[in-house]
Amino acid sequence: MKHRVVALVGPPQEMYPVTCASAVFGHHGPDIPHFYDFRLCAERPGPIATTMGVDIVVNDGLEALAEADTIIVAGWCPGPDLSAELGDAVLAAHARGARIVGVCSGIHVPASLGLLDGREAAAHWELTGELSQRYPRVRADATVLYVDHGDVATAGATATTVDLCLNQVRRDHGAALAMRIGRQLSAAPHREGGQRQYPALPTTGPVPDSLAPLLDWITANLDRPLTLEDMASRSGMSPRTLSRHFSEQLGISPGRWVLGRRIASTRAFLEETDLPVETIAQRVGLSSAVNLRRRFRNALDTTPAAYRRAFR
Repeated sequence: MKHRVVALVGPPQEMYPVTCASAVFGHHGPDIPHFYDFRLCAERPGPIATTMGVDIVVNDGLEALAEADTIIVAGWCPGPDLSAELGDAVLAAHARGARIVGVCSGIHVPASLGLLDGREAAAHWELTGELSQRYPRVRADATVLYVDHGDVATAGATATTVDLCLNQVRRDHGAALAMRIGRQLSAAPHREGGQRQYPALPTTGPVPDSLAPLLDWITANLDRPLTLEDMASRSGMSPRTLSRHFSEQLGISPGRWVLGRRIASTRAFLEETDLPVETIAQRVGLSSAVNLRRRFRNALDTTPAAYRRAFR
């Protein structure tokens, strides 16, 4: 049976996070396995007003939550005025094992139900003050893209919905499938949830992702012995300036980011191929099987062989 993903929507619904979630969990053609079923529901089915100026028609009511394996509160939420019926339906789903995902203002639903008490949650930078006042037991963090506890997950901004959903695909079915879906969507190279969403500077919003072309080039050239000077030359910056951009936009050094991509590619090779570890090490730029095993264990606390047995 397919994993049932239900997006809980309501007026006025912002469609971007809904379409992002459906793009990840929807059908990707005959060449990519389809493990998910995606549908919408609303507390009051029927026409739902959206921020696009047109209505969408939602046929399913809260009864759909009783069958959901994942519930996504996609950017809309009733805030602290959550109805008893809606709250009971979400709590019942969580109690039987469904994971609850709050995107942007959707964090109000799990927060108001106590599902985030004592836990970290990704929060939009505009909401942190309100969240701290309403839910003092929730550790709202505006510096991360998303936080996934397994049973409850949050994405700070609507643009990070793809990041969080791909992370859940990775948890469910491994890095290789998540990377294949991401490539089909032309999504940016995976951004770990622990990376900074915005620079630690006085600002009123996110900065543009000016590093994207460089990140794509790095990902396409992982087999090369990339140095900071190589990356700086490619980007037209000095090494110091490039390091600052990585720190401000990604919250990580260039070397750490490259290593993360190499580990992710290693996982995909282990999951999808029978290539020996020595060959994989050469293809991902980790030079030798010994170095790959050491880096892999440090990153994932397991060996390449054990990882392959679990996911191949």
